[in-house]
Amino acid sequence: MGVEGIGASVVRKEDRRFITGRGRYVDDIKLVGLTHAHFVRSPHAHARVKGIDSSAAEKMPGVVGVLTGQQIVDDKVGNLICGWAITSKDGTGMKMGAWPAMAPEIVRFAGQAVAVVIAETKNQARDAAEAVVVDYEELPVAADIRAAIKPGAPQLHPEAAGNVIYDWTIGEEAATDAAFKAAANVVSLDITNNRLVPNAMEPRAAIAEYNDAEEHFTLYTTSQNPHVARLVLSAFYNIAQEHKLRVVAPDVGGGFGSKIFIYPEEMVALWASKRVRRPVKWTGDRSEAFLTDAHGRDHLTKAEMAFDKDNKITGLRVKTYANLGAYMSLFSSSVPTYLYATLLSGQYNIPNIFAEVISVYTNTTPVDAYRGAGRPEASFVVERLMETAARQFKVDPAELRRKNFITQFPHQTPVIMAYDVGDFGASLDSAMKAIDYAGFPARKAKAKAEGKLRGIGISCYIEACGIAPSKAVGSLGAGVGLWESAEVRVNPVGTIEILTGSHSHGQGHETTFAQLVAGRLGIPISQVSIVHGDTDKVQFGMGTYGSRSAAVGMSAIFKAMEKVEAKAKKIAAHQLEASEADIVIENGEFKVTGTDKSIALPMVALAAYTAHNLPDGMEPGLKEGAFYDPTNFTFPAGAYICEIEVDSGTGKTSFVNFVAADDFGQLINPMIVEGQVHGGLAQGIGQALLEGAVYDGSGQLMTASFMDYTMPRADDLPSFKLSHTTTLCPGNPLGVKGCGEAGAIGASAAVINAITDAIGNNKLEMPATPDRVWHAIHG
Repeated sequence: MGVEGIGASVVRKEDRRFITGRGRYVDDIKLVGLTHAHFVRSPHAHARVKGIDSSAAEKMPGVVGVLTGQQIVDDKVGNLICGWAITSKDGTGMKMGAWPAMAPEIVRFAGQAVAVVIAETKNQARDAAEAVVVDYEELPVAADIRAAIKPGAPQLHPEAAGNVIYDWTIGEEAATDAAFKAAANVVSLDITNNRLVPNAMEPRAAIAEYNDAEEHFTLYTTSQNPHVARLVLSAFYNIAQEHKLRVVAPDVGGGFGSKIFIYPEEMVALWASKRVRRPVKWTGDRSEAFLTDAHGRDHLTKAEMAFDKDNKITGLRVKTYANLGAYMSLFSSSVPTYLYATLLSGQYNIPNIFAEVISVYTNTTPVDAYRGAGRPEASFVVERLMETAARQFKVDPAELRRKNFITQFPHQTPVIMAYDVGDFGASLDSAMKAIDYAGFPARKAKAKAEGKLRGIGISCYIEACGIAPSKAVGSLGAGVGLWESAEVRVNPVGTIEILTGSHSHGQGHETTFAQLVAGRLGIPISQVSIVHGDTDKVQFGMGTYGSRSAAVGMSAIFKAMEKVEAKAKKIAAHQLEASEADIVIENGEFKVTGTDKSIALPMVALAAYTAHNLPDGMEPGLKEGAFYDPTNFTFPAGAYICEIEVDSGTGKTSFVNFVAADDFGQLINPMIVEGQVHGGLAQGIGQALLEGAVYDGSGQLMTASFMDYTMPRADDLPSFKLSHTTTLCPGNPLGVKGCGEAGAIGASAAVINAITDAIGNNKLEMPATPDRVWHAIHG
């Protein structure tokens, strides 16, 4: 493949502009006549808007206009939607309450916008927003799952009786119940999966410009999928026709799922730009991010696992309540259903699984996909149960897992997923060797002698990513296809542009995508440029989320490259007067096998565009496109083992070691993969030890800044030891699997299993703060 092809740890091309401050983010964009928006947000979690007096604000310096929720409704801008239909066990559809871009009448979470001020400067807009007087009538609040489902709870949406959005099931209930009745042992746990706030480095932002002459809109936005944004904004929200709307997502400083969705602010900016006939810019601050960016997780689960007398798993039964917040966000319905319950088999051969998921409305920020999206929650349930079972049965946790591993592939689970390949034992062996698992008892005894509590925890995760195929997800309620597109353009001088529907916001696509092309043609990656994030340049694409960029996005490039190479070989054979079958591509040249005859790529490209000497009937030019729809998910898997020490006097947890053995199939760029794993591990450890969104009973977010919401710092994290085992994915032409979310999926369970092992108390909720750990130790 060459020194810069697949498998090489090539330094990221894009990093030069980022580390020198030359990235181009939405907030960097300046347009002629730009105005600034600042939202008037409800201080109440549930209230009726009785009136809005903007007269004083409208007279303030620089104010262009004050627009309200009632005006956006009057202009027939559509409500925000959820794009994945879920059907309850009784056959009824999910209960989607109306979510207007700004509330005309009822606010349902603290921070929901009721009006927006447009002014010449950001500070003028902010000052005027404080002068807008809103008359609220406070309403009763349901700030968490338990409060929302209890009898007599406040009703959030008239469509959803008892605040239940759907009551959904998967698996065979009768067969699972029978497995439990026949079981030799049953292990059960009550599990809380704590709510998280995404906190990407770059807050959300939007700039909207309306061209009156052409009746055309342009939206610059912090989006992970600009084409889906354009589709939804035009087809469902009635803001602009699709061919009259350009969406550009330039450099984006992190997403983690929170920038997949369409938010009210983008809609309002577009609508307001037409109302005021000026470009409108909104850049959220960190407080707005805490209050309005889609949160993640937030499950309450009762889980039970049945075993036979030989400690083989015979059944798994799970009942989960999922908090979706005040409204249904774009993909929220799928996260606790098809992205969660379908992974409850884990790495284990479980013949019977039944899961029930009840999603509920609460007076909190809407909840949607966050790094891992359902799979971290599933992995946590399964791996906590496995560790608990090992302790209950007094057997080694690693050997209990090994006894129950799936070893024959392909493997059909009872909950839809068909695992294609894997070698779970190899990952576990690799992790155990790296951490010296056999030597742990001696280390534990030494720590005890020194007055320290030492523990070790295992997590064997599996995930399904590269969500696919379109026909399958469509049958499960997805509102879009999940293919990806690519176009390969070879220019007349031999340089290459790759247009991809994938979006890069930290993944390194400008490097890895170029490596694929450079490796196939034997050229430097400097000759390859990656174009993405602009709906006027790339015809259509599905964006980046769910660890799909390599498996789906790069596979589309691979397919387009095959077409380009086939045409280029025809041209080269014609030019060299050779058989097409004898042409090979090496080091940027098309060579005739067994001879010294060759022609360089730039000359082939030039021949394609001059068209002076092409094979009869061939069209000029050298560019090809492809759409790739995968045949199956990819199934990354691995084993994480964490060794920690707990100070019984303070409850503080310190890392001794953390090893991660992952199977990502073919690695495109091992260095970038390592960085992705590090980031995921940091987020998984953050959830386990530090992070948690907390609301009080009145629906106020108590953790609404970095003063109260603890993000992991460098000194909170260990030095990770990473290794890889490899089973090539048969479902795509590159043999790749996803790597971006794995760390976040597997880490939390390993940490909690280690702490509970150290303290001898299995009842410990995330985040395992020193206070919680101390109380778990001392009662």
